[in-house]
Parts: sequence; C-alpha cells; structure tokens
Amino acid sequence: MSTDDTRHMAHALALGRRGMGRVWPNPAVGCVIVRDDVILGRGWTAEGGRPHAETQALAQAGHAARGATAYVTLEPCAHHGKTPPCAQALIAAGVARVVVATGDPDPRVAGRGVAMLCAAGIAVTEGVLAAQARADHAGFLLRVTQGRPFVTLKLALTLDGRIATRTGESRWITGPQARRMVHMMRARHDAVMIGAGTARADDPSLTVRDLGLTRQPVRVVLAAGLDLPRDGALARTAREVPLWLCHDAAVDGAEWAARGAELLPCAMADGRLDPAAVLAALGARGITRVFCEGGGALAASLLRAGLVDALEVFGAGVMIGAEGVPGIGALGLVRLTDARRWDLRAVRPLGPDVWQSWVAHRS
Repeated sequence: MSTDDTRHMAHALALGRRGMGRVWPNPAVGCVIVRDDVILGRGWTAEGGRPHAETQALAQAGHAARGATAYVTLEPCAHHGKTPPCAQALIAAGVARVVVATGDPDPRVAGRGVAMLCAAGIAVTEGVLAAQARADHAGFLLRVTQGRPFVTLKLALTLDGRIATRTGESRWITGPQARRMVHMMRARHDAVMIGAGTARADDPSLTVRDLGLTRQPVRVVLAAGLDLPRDGALARTAREVPLWLCHDAAVDGAEWAARGAELLPCAMADGRLDPAAVLAALGARGITRVFCEGGGALAASLLRAGLVDALEVFGAGVMIGAEGVPGIGALGLVRLTDARRWDLRAVRPLGPDVWQSWVAHRS
C-alpha cells in the first residue's frame, strides 16, 4: 500500500461521508479519479442513491479518465439495477487501475465487480484503508449480511446518569452546542428512532433543523398500541416528513395510516415490541443507519438484545439524584463480567458539556 494510495483513498472516504443519511438504501460511496497525482474527477453517491459515486467522478474527469486510477471506497457494482454497473462504466472510461477499499457482500456484486475489472485488463488493488471503509459502510454491510441497520444510541445524561427529573422535566439537560451536534448526527443517519413514552412525554418533531437539509431522516416510533398524541408534532407533520410507526400487528392502524404515517407491524416479545423484529423491518425497507433517541426502556431493550453498535453520550455538569429518571432501564445483569464493554473513540468538551463517542468492543 503506497502513501499516495492511502492519501487518495482517504479523500474518497471523506467524500463518501457526505452522502451519509441521504442515500439509503444505497451505500454512501466516494470516488476519486487521479493521474500523475492530479485529481481529474471526484464524486459521491447522490441524494436518493443515484447517480453513483463512480458515475459522478467519471463525468467530471471526462476523456482524461483514460489511463487514470480510480479510488473507490466500496467494490464497484456489477449488476444492472436502476443504473448500469459501475464496473462497466469504469471499463468504458478506459481507466488503467482501480483501487478498492473494501468488498461489497451484496450477492449481486460479491467479487463480481472486481472480476469484471480484471477480465477487462484493469489492474485492481484491494484493501486500502479497509478498516475505515468498513466502519463508514457499517450500516450498509449490516443490512446486507444481517438484515438490520447500524444502531447508534444517543444519551444526554446528568453526572449521575439521569435523563429527567422525577416529574419528567428534561429540557434542557445539555446546552446549545450539544443540541446542535445532535442535529448534525441526525443528519448523518437514515432514521431517528424513539419509543412511545418519549413521544408522549416530549412531543418531539425529530427533524433536523438549521442545517439546510432537503431530505429529512425517517422518524421511527415504537408504539405497540399506537397510543400516541393525535394532536402532537409527529401527527401534525406525518405527511411532510416520513413517519413510520412500529406496532403490534393485532392493533388497527387505519387512523394513523389516514394521517399519512407508514405502519410497520412487528412481532412482540414479553409484552413489548421485539427490538430485533423492529430492526429487521427497518432493514427490509432499506434503512442502513438508525439514530436512537428513545428513553431508558427502549435503550435497555436494544442493549439487552445486543443491537447497539455505537454510543454518543453527552454529559452535563449537573446532578438530580436517584429519584430522577435513569438513562438506561433495567438490564438484568447480576455479574459485572456480563456487562458489555465499549471502546472510546473520541471525547471532547462542548461548551459546558462533554461529548463521548463509544463503539462496541470487538473481542
């Protein structure tokens, strides 16, 4: 792996991240076309999932792409969908070499893209910044291989781990800088998810504000009995911003469907919606990245099921005591050795608060 390959792939990965939250069900791919260390074209998956990154970069490079090197963060597709295969587009453009960060496990691709390039006489280098690419594409990879999206759990906590007073007051535990960052995180996810309790207590809109987005994340609410406020912010905006309601299949959702919500009947477990069934339903509809902002009960159900992949924790310098509402509900742990471990990947102050980012520990 050369220094130039690493540098140009890092550029492609940075471009790909621009599409996060806006390109599902497609992956957020980045591509850079280079010759003699000069960038001829660059692209990333467009909003809605197409055009693909390679198509955009090749269009920018034009005839100069012939004999150049293409850096792509995910194996170029090899199948005809709503667009022709990107591997074929690279061949037609006459590139001499393709550098791929990581493979695509989609059965329609899964090595076929690389095989097409090699068969056309194009030199292919694989695995450049593979770990970073797999992290960036984790949601897409999980949906393809496990049928579920990547789940990020957001927590805004007091120093003693509370998310509200005993009366339910929670606005605002953290300051404006932390809340601004939460909106930026929402924008990088396909969906924002809460439970019915949070919807009733906070009446949230769950939209991304003040960032100029043209495509909002899907708002997902777990409400087994569909017992949500009929005059709340979610109900009022169901036709303006996608609202998906996960509910017990035995409950009639005709009223909410008439309001513009999409209904996702899901299996129940122990009197609650089965979190694995919920995520499977979201994955089946193309969702790759979920930002969970629910209460302690929803957080605990996801954690108990081992379905949380990352934590974004905002800590405020305040304590409200044991009578406050805990950020995480009961996990049923008896031994400390049974507690899941997390790896810290970032920490920094945000005004009066502290932000910590954690990823699930892989032993």
